[in-house]
Formats: sequence, structure tokens, C-alpha cells
Amino acid sequence: MIYLDNAATSWPKPESVYRVADQVFREEAGNPGRSGHALSLSARRRIEDTRLLLAKLFNIPKPEHIVFTLNTTDALNLAIKGLTLQELSARGEAHVVTSSMEHNSVTRPLETLRAHGLEYTKVAICPVNGGDPNDVKIAIKKNTKLVVWNHVSNVCGTVNPIAEIGAICRERNVPFLVDAAQSAGTMPIDVRAMGISLLAFPGHKGLLGPQGTGGLYIGEGLALLPLREGGTGSHSEDLTQPLELPDRYESGTMNVAGIAALGEGVRFLLEQGLENVKNHEAKLANRLIDGIRDLPGLKLHGPPWNQGVVSVSFDKLAPTEAALVLENTFGIAVRPGLHCAPDAHRTLGTLDSGGTVRMGIGYLNTEADIDQCIEALVAITRS
Repeated sequence: MIYLDNAATSWPKPESVYRVADQVFREEAGNPGRSGHALSLSARRRIEDTRLLLAKLFNIPKPEHIVFTLNTTDALNLAIKGLTLQELSARGEAHVVTSSMEHNSVTRPLETLRAHGLEYTKVAICPVNGGDPNDVKIAIKKNTKLVVWNHVSNVCGTVNPIAEIGAICRERNVPFLVDAAQSAGTMPIDVRAMGISLLAFPGHKGLLGPQGTGGLYIGEGLALLPLREGGTGSHSEDLTQPLELPDRYESGTMNVAGIAALGEGVRFLLEQGLENVKNHEAKLANRLIDGIRDLPGLKLHGPPWNQGVVSVSFDKLAPTEAALVLENTFGIAVRPGLHCAPDAHRTLGTLDSGGTVRMGIGYLNTEADIDQCIEALVAITRS
């Protein structure tokens, strides 16, 4: 199989990721922070090592401000709902600014809060150039409590000017939540330089870790309400949740093997160099785009340059049909449909036609993979 669904989950992983997951399961899978025996202490070290590696990757000054979550969706829900927007919305005191190309992990929580009185503004995005920071500035109101924006579109690879938007949010003293589902591990992210207050990221995509892992960076001065309370291994005599990070948001037994394996994925990326990762994926994406841009009966969506997410549609085939042909005839795995982002497809004009065929390129893909995909798409458009 040629795997081009890395925008959903990266595969394969570096060998070190598999090796560490297996080692932790076999030798270090104690309950972190709950006991003083060797397995428990080793598990705790694994979790804190991964936290340190993520802090280095994202230039986060205090690693304890990274809390582990199940995935990006979990992190986004904690950030959006933890800001007490529902309570503020009931009093007509909450407004949020977002974009017209967000994933449902942003849109659905906002829609739920809208039923409780939240007002939010969707700023139109250009699928080629991304959002205009000036439009964000205009959209911010006196009662704006949050700006939430994706770094890279999960549908077509549009890259948004996060640093410019972050500067506006900092100037207006509005928290800035960035959905880094498609950029964490594939593009350099510096939370301080980019003015990011909250960063939601997955472990299983560009960071090359396993599914069921992710995290949220919570900037200093922000106090979110936890989505869950329970055992933390600290302050066990108290009936209320600890206030300090990360314990405030990490109740219950953690996914030690998964988090350790995530750390190994991050270590691999740091050794490779983020610029090298970014350039490799961009080179492959542009090789694909150059090979198919003039094919009759095929339409490219999004920017004519790309960071690793390429979306196409066909005149004669529905996205699901095209994906089946790619897999069954050519052994190429892709993702058809709406990609859990109907707003993005509405912006692209592909919502009513069933979406697009998305090819998600990863760091472990090769030029040979891309060339075979080009040959397959040429054959499909000629049939």
C-alpha cells in the first residue's frame, strides 16, 4: 500500500516509536505519580520527558503548561468550554471570532454554545492565501473572549498567517487558540513568537505518535475550568481539584505507553529538524500538484503550492468512487468526503458534490509514492 492519508493519522511511524511503546508496556507500565515503586517512577519519567520534548518543539517556557489529552478534539473542547463561555453567553457577554474553514472540532462546540447565547463570527478565508489579519481585527468586539483559528486547513492545506493574527490578539488582549492538527510536527511553531495563548495538537499525525494522544498548551494567566475532575496523585486529602498545572487537567490514569511513544516521535522530529521535515513534505506535495494540475476532468482545490494536504475533485467520479479506484486498482490509500469540515467545503464550493479526494503526505513518504499517485490519477482521468 502507498499510504497518503497522513492528514488523518500518520503511518508508518519511526521504528523507535514502536520500540518504545512495546518497551513501556512490558517494563515500565506502572501508574504514574500514584506509587513510589520503580514501575510507577519510570512511568512518571516517561510522561515528563515527553512534556519536556514538546516544550522544546513549541518553544514553551514552562513544560507544566502542556496538558495531555486524548487528541486535538479533546484539547479544543477543553480550551473552548473551559473558558466559561456558556456562563458568559447566558448573560450576553461572550463573542468568539473564528474562520470559515474550521474543523467540526471547533464548529460543533461553538454551535453548542450558541444555543446558550454565544455569538460568534466566521471570518471568510481565501482558500489560496488564508485569512486576512485585518478582517480578524475588524471582527473583534468589546466582548470578544476568544479567537480560534486553524494553522493549516485539514481539507486543502491552506496556511493561515498565525503570527499576524496572534499579534492582533495580543494587542487586543484576547486569548488566541490555534488548532494545530495539521501543522504540529510538520511546520515550526513558536507559541511566544506567534502570540499563541492556547495550542491544541494531536499526537497521532505530524508528531508521529500513536492514536489516543494529544495535548493543549495553556498560556500563563489563563485559568480554564476542567472538563473532568478526579484522581491526580496529588493533594489526595482535598475534595476539590488541584489548581496547579498540569494536575488540574490530567485526572485519572494516563496513557503512559502512548505518551512515551509520542515523545519518541517528537525526539525523531527534533533530530531530523523541523525545517527539513517541512521542506520534504512541501517538495512532495508540489511534485504531486505539478504532475496533476493540468489533467482534464480533475480540479485542484486550495493553494497552488502546498504543505502536504492536496485535495482534488473529478468531473466524472464522486470522491468515494475515486478513492475506491485508487485503493482497489492502484493500492493507494486516500481520504474522500467532507473530512469533518463542512465549513471548509462550503468555502471551496464542494459541499454539495460530496467533498473532495484528499491526499495527505507525510515525512516518511517518498518521491516514488508521489510518482505512482500521479500515474494513477492520470489513468483515472483518461478512463
